[in-house]
This record gives sequence, structure tokens and C-alpha cells, in this order.
Amino acid sequence: MRLVLLGPPGAGKGTQASAIVKKYNIPHISTGDIFRYNIKMNTELGKKAKTYMDKGLLVPDELVVSIVKDRLIKDDCKDGFLLDGFPRTVDQAEALDEELDKMSLKLDKVVNIEVEKDILIERAIGRRICKNCGATYHIKFNPSKKEGICDTCGEELYQRDDDKVDTVEKRIEVYHKQTKPLIDYYAEKGLLLNVDGTKSIEELFNVIVKSLEGES
Repeated sequence: MRLVLLGPPGAGKGTQASAIVKKYNIPHISTGDIFRYNIKMNTELGKKAKTYMDKGLLVPDELVVSIVKDRLIKDDCKDGFLLDGFPRTVDQAEALDEELDKMSLKLDKVVNIEVEKDILIERAIGRRICKNCGATYHIKFNPSKKEGICDTCGEELYQRDDDKVDTVEKRIEVYHKQTKPLIDYYAEKGLLLNVDGTKSIEELFNVIVKSLEGES
């Protein structure tokens, strides 16, 4: 199963990605993780990427594609993969198609988790994190027993700056603006699988699996 996973911040991509890769025994390929690995291992690709990242610049498409291509030829990808965080643009999607074509491979599906903006904002602004152990809570969906205090270690909970309304709205806006052409691109190719991200974690996973396996 060769998949791309799309979804706005707060849609639950991470949770579904973990379940999908476990179900199909395929690697979860995140471009962020690849960059960090290559930089840590001081590879040539890592050195090139670091020169841009250190300056706060976006890594050029050509380099991103090279790094992804290098990852896709690893042995653990022979039975499939789940791409997360790539492609981000139509140019990157076209480059991915070219590289897969050279390998005589094709994507099976592009899973797009859809969640309305107001729900994404509610999910984000209600999130609270323990300053000590990192445990995560939500004031509505998963509150701590004592308000503002971690159940696990008793330390104070806090709200991340990027979980505040203005920041969350901006992140969602940027995501949709950037991703809309990509969604249209895959829809035209008949690869897009839109799923309702407001379902429970288990329900959503079951919908994804049934759709991937051609069940109604």
C-alpha cells in the first residue's frame, strides 16, 4: 500500500498514521524526520538541507525530492509506505510521480482527513500540556481530574503559544491555501479519498481501511 496522508493541523493525522502503518506493516515517512535523520548522520543531503534550515529558509523542492527518493529506495519500502508532510505542493507531487514512475511504482491512494475550521480551533485551543512530563489533556474532551494540574505527576498544565486562537487560525489558513491545489491535483487523478475527521479515532480508522480495501 503506497499512500499519501493529508489533513490540516489538529485533524488527527498522527494518530491515524500510526494505526495505518501498523495495519499494513509499512514505514511512516515524515519529511521532518528524514531531515533530522540526515542532519544527525551528517549525510551530504543533510548538510545541504541544514544550510537552508539554519537560515530559516524553505528547503528547495529539488532537495526535498532527492531526500524522499533516497528514503523510498530503502528495503523497508518495498511493500509500500505512508508519506506524511510530503508532497506539500503540486510541483512536489509531480516530481514524486516522476520518481515513482522511474521505479515502476504508483500511489494507491491519497487519504485526506477533513475537519471543519471551528472544530479544529476548538481542539487546539482546549489542549493543555504538562510542563514536567509532557502528558496531554483537553479541557473539554480529556480534562485532568484537577483543573490545571497533571493527573500523572501533579505538575502545572499550560497552553502552547501555537495553540492560541490567532495562531491556530493562521496555521489552518496557510494549510488550506497551500494544499487546495494539491487536493485538486489528486482528485483529478482519481486518487483522493476524503474522510470525515470528526468521527471517533476507531470509526475513522475503520472507514479508511474499508475504503482502501475497496469495501463499501
